Amino acid sequence: MKKIALFTFMLMLIHGSLFSQLMEKGNFMIGSTVGFSTANSKVTTGGQENEGLSARQINIAPSIGYFVLDNLAAGLGADYTLNTVTEPNKDKTDDSDLLFGPFARYYFQAGDNVAFFLVGNFGFGNSRDEQVVGEITQKIETNVFAVGAGPGLTVYSKGGFGIEAILKYNYARSNFETTIGGVNTSTKTRTNQFTLALGMQYYFGGFQRTN
Repeated sequence: MKKIALFTFMLMLIHGSLFSQLMEKGNFMIGSTVGFSTANSKVTTGGQENEGLSARQINIAPSIGYFVLDNLAAGLGADYTLNTVTEPNKDKTDDSDLLFGPFARYYFQAGDNVAFFLVGNFGFGNSRDEQVVGEITQKIETNVFAVGAGPGLTVYSKGGFGIEAILKYNYARSNFETTIGGVNTSTKTRTNQFTLALGMQYYFGGFQRTN
């Protein structure tokens, strides 16, 4: 009985040690997630708010981070999103967005090779387009700001690889500027969405100084 208790205690120490080794200060993480989400929006034009578009989105979000403290990582990420948009009149269009920004994660050990984490991120993007309809040139400029947060779960191995799932709430605000025939029009769009994403991360040690 004592041997079983000792063996269980040693396993707990090994798993705890693995968690602390992967998520300790000075280490790095690199990886990506792939997510699917649905969204709806409100549009304000000329001070009047109306129902906006609805969208289905698939996004890919690579990132690289550094553990500034034990269990706390911060870094930079990109978010490429492919949108299928349905207008209030049921017209459909496809477009894509690319955002860049910082993120932070804090990990909590939950069991053998398992950890929960909380993640938060900001994203910034800008695009400019020019379209010619008939003889009229239409210039479009869009500025996008996005913020997201949510919980996640990762299962990791001794080799430093982790498979994870994230459920995240995202809020985005975009300013849509159009110029047609010298007349400027400004449209603001606010988007709320929930994203379920799956991904993989690789955790590895930092660089050591040599004397």
